[in-house]
Amino acid sequence: MAELDIRPIGGALGATIHGIKLADLDDETFAQVRAAWLEHLVLFFPGQHLTPDEHRNFGQRFGEAEIHQFLPKFDDEHPEIVVLEADRGFVADVWHTDCTFETNPPICSVLNALVMPESGGDTMWSNQYLAYERLAEPMKEMLNGLTAVNTAATYGSPEVQAVHPVVRIHPETGRPSLFVNQQFTRRIVELSRDESDALLAMLFAHASSTPFTCRYSWEAGDVGMWDNRCTQHYAVNDFTGRRAISRVTILGDDPKPAFDTDKWEPFEYHRVSAASHGLDRG
Repeated sequence: MAELDIRPIGGALGATIHGIKLADLDDETFAQVRAAWLEHLVLFFPGQHLTPDEHRNFGQRFGEAEIHQFLPKFDDEHPEIVVLEADRGFVADVWHTDCTFETNPPICSVLNALVMPESGGDTMWSNQYLAYERLAEPMKEMLNGLTAVNTAATYGSPEVQAVHPVVRIHPETGRPSLFVNQQFTRRIVELSRDESDALLAMLFAHASSTPFTCRYSWEAGDVGMWDNRCTQHYAVNDFTGRRAISRVTILGDDPKPAFDTDKWEPFEYHRVSAASHGLDRG
């Protein structure tokens, strides 16, 4: 069994893998790919040109494929594949982790670049292990054990929501990572609204700090995949011309808190209001 040709693209995360065909991987080579994915968080495979069946089949080697409730599908025969398409900008141009409004957010997604503009349309990723590790110890102490509400308000469905730990533990690597994102995280349960807004604004900016990121320039036929449990991503909307990428997303696990989430009580607005008027009697 030959070793994979793995070439890191950034110091924080990301690597390209050359010399293999994703449509025809034996189990031993797939095991190497999976190990590289856990190590580098984001992988790219240039020049694959996968058919829809090959795209779906490769993704399903990582687990059961999601049928997304909001995004358009590739066709009736491939409901597991969604198509992300635009002729100019405004495509996923907010840093986010996919579908954190779900009780079990995806573990990973596999993108298949179909058509790319002549220039622009890159995608960026950010390493949320590093985002957590680089925080000051007093900030970590405050965050450890907090939880946050995530909703699908972006898709017009704010009632679809889930509560997740602010710091989660990766079930395979055992590493803690920051787990809030600008697109779906709405408030921290244990803080007041003003406190939550201020803290989340800081965390959103910190999570996408340049030293935690990598950037990839797509060509038609490229395949990319990422670990959704410990990364965020962002589509750079600097392009004009058709950009079409299909995506297979793999159903998730239950985000486990890295720290005790029972040590803080949920913030109770009515008790604070009553206390401010001398009405709180315990």
